[in-house]
Amino acid sequence: MFLLFDVGNTNIFIGISDGFKIIDTYRLNTEVTKTADEYYIQMKNLIDFSTVKHIAISSVVPRVTERLKEISTKFVGIEPLIVGPGIKTGLNIKTDHPREVGADLICDSVGIDDDISKALIIDLGTAIKYIYVKNKTILGVIITPGVTISIKALVGQTALLPDIDIEVPKKVLGTNTIHCMQSGVTYGVASQVDGLIDRIRREVNEDFEVILTGGLSEMIAPLCDHDLSVDSDLILKGLLKIYNKNEQFRK
Repeated sequence: MFLLFDVGNTNIFIGISDGFKIIDTYRLNTEVTKTADEYYIQMKNLIDFSTVKHIAISSVVPRVTERLKEISTKFVGIEPLIVGPGIKTGLNIKTDHPREVGADLICDSVGIDDDISKALIIDLGTAIKYIYVKNKTILGVIITPGVTISIKALVGQTALLPDIDIEVPKKVLGTNTIHCMQSGVTYGVASQVDGLIDRIRREVNEDFEVILTGGLSEMIAPLCDHDLSVDSDLILKGLLKIYNKNEQFRK
């Protein structure tokens, strides 16, 4: 069995795979103060570690990366693949500073189907990432604050606005404070998605497929006007592909 970890600033997205497809997924809160032992005890309720033969990690939180690496070596006896310099990805990165491109952006880009030549991947995570990929090459990225960040900023910088659950209200124009805020962070993100798709199409002067992914993709997709697809497991699929390209970890 393959155990896949995508570590974001808000969640650890865990995938179970048979080496070909994603079989099951789980999400845990990202807690940088938690020890490897504490994470392991929590994960034991979800994962049968005795069946794990391969582990891969994509992470943007170095302290949690170390905890997962410790779990891999201490409790499973496996040296994990960690996406970073020296790892084969099959992806070209045409940016000013390729080493600055995060593991999450790389895995998202590798995860798209091989028959898709041009795609805009929109990852609705803690930060929203727009990744333009053409012929297995990242040509440009946009990063904006995500829904959770927007809510925290709104609540933290105002005296009277309450913390809210992320839900889609029935109407765009709210008639109470909670619905007004929920409309802003859901319909607002959907409008941002639609607007940036148009701007990117004008800039690259070509058509492309649009793929939404990330924890809120299924909530936001129906609010968008453009044709797009949703693949909530895209980043795990990319991580699995990367693992399979690095034969030294399959021994």
